[in-house]
Amino acid sequence: MREAVFLAAAQLTSLFGMAWLALAMQSHWEQVRNDALLLKTAVRLRTQGALMLAISLGFCLTADHASMAALVWVMGLAASALAIAFALTWKPQWLRVMA
Repeated sequence: MREAVFLAAAQLTSLFGMAWLALAMQSHWEQVRNDALLLKTAVRLRTQGALMLAISLGFCLTADHASMAALVWVMGLAASALAIAFALTWKPQWLRVMA
């Protein structure tokens, strides 16, 4: 049960991290917010995104041994990137709360 909670937290933080990293790109920001992306905002989003991905790795390492945690983390990153790509394609307004 404990491992499942840590893996769910890892996936959630990975999803948030990927969303913030995607919103740090000018084209995706304009797609979601319809205004220009400021440099200060882009740096903040990149920092938050990288921090959330690092926290996600920490959750994976807490749940499993290192070799399995690395595999689960990379697969979680791929799933999160795919989910964010689909959200940007079909419903970009869903990411407005992340901005």
